[in-house]
Amino acid sequence: MANVTLEGITKRYEDVTAVDDMNMEIGDGEFVTFVGPSGCGKSTTMETIAGLTKPTEGTVHIGERDVTRLPPKDRNIAMVFQNIALFPHMDVYDNISFGLRLRKYDKDEVDRRVEEAADIVQLEGMMERMPEEMSGGQRQRVAIARALVREPDVFLMDEPLANLDAKLRVHMRTELQRLHRRLDTTIVYVTHDQAEAMTMSDRIAVINAGQLMQIAPPLECYNEPANLFVAGFIGSPSMNFVEADVRSGELETENFTIEFDPATTDGLAPGDRVTIGVRPEDVYLERTADGVEHPSGLIDARTDVLEPMGNEVFVYLVTGDDADTSMDVEGGAATDDQLLMSVDPDTEIDIDEDVSVVLDRSRVHLFDPDTGTALRHGLISAASATGTPERGVGDTD
Repeated sequence: MANVTLEGITKRYEDVTAVDDMNMEIGDGEFVTFVGPSGCGKSTTMETIAGLTKPTEGTVHIGERDVTRLPPKDRNIAMVFQNIALFPHMDVYDNISFGLRLRKYDKDEVDRRVEEAADIVQLEGMMERMPEEMSGGQRQRVAIARALVREPDVFLMDEPLANLDAKLRVHMRTELQRLHRRLDTTIVYVTHDQAEAMTMSDRIAVINAGQLMQIAPPLECYNEPANLFVAGFIGSPSMNFVEADVRSGELETENFTIEFDPATTDGLAPGDRVTIGVRPEDVYLERTADGVEHPSGLIDARTDVLEPMGNEVFVYLVTGDDADTSMDVEGGAATDDQLLMSVDPDTEIDIDEDVSVVLDRSRVHLFDPDTGTALRHGLISAASATGTPERGVGDTD
């Protein structure tokens, strides 16, 4: 096992910068997932760790060694790719042991390592099977076992579950978590699938346009996103965003206002512009908002589209009289006239129904609209959060 350190990693291809000044410390035995949209640089970053790509600038350390200029074979790493790439003419045993035999390991040592790896990924009794006789999940386990026998310092996994069906991906996510607990080794994982990133990782590194946006535990990225990109990318469906002006004691959008305790918005002054962010599960119908401790004032809206998902229903709301009802391709609201709300599947609600909703002010996020940087997570002061009475929305003197 070993830690992985990236210092100032930059990779340029002529006029394209694939990775831009990446700095990251991955701890010994940690499971870190690189996540981001296609082309963001996550695979290039992993390839730099592996030695498949040489950085234009910066250094890579695995443990105490500077491996920046070392070939992959000298880095003591093992990789599992999206393309499983088993040898079709070799059985399971030969596929798993191929690398060891190529390096002329003693047969007893090869047998020991193959047996241990097969036990870890539950391939007992399959050593004589050919790849064509196995399911997709079984072939993926063979590929993982082939990496395990190397007994590397670091495992690098580049979208290894992408070609599996949805049910099998869920199963293999569980298998990989068990594998990590059993081995307690360093794993760097690349995916575009948020579910994989959120469920398996000790920390996730959110990457966009070659830059590291945030590296933190999954729930921290979800509940306290560092910027607008992380807030919009993490979570499905996406966070709602609405532009607002700061007034004395309230945030004023085009169609509604949200009151706040001025003590929660240090550094903001009346006249400033902010972007409000709120997740669909933090938008509530007035009639079901009894459990919301810090509700905003009422927001009048009309239901536009209902999407039953089984365990919840997504409700697209129009808050403006003449709003454009087109939605963003990411699933969030496309304009300041729209909100996306999540409700219980038993909720009685119809299309084109006039409703009143509230936002949970303790879960409202504020961002700088120019830089995208997070300014505040929650509009509730410490005093009100601990139970001290606060002047609520709608209260009068």
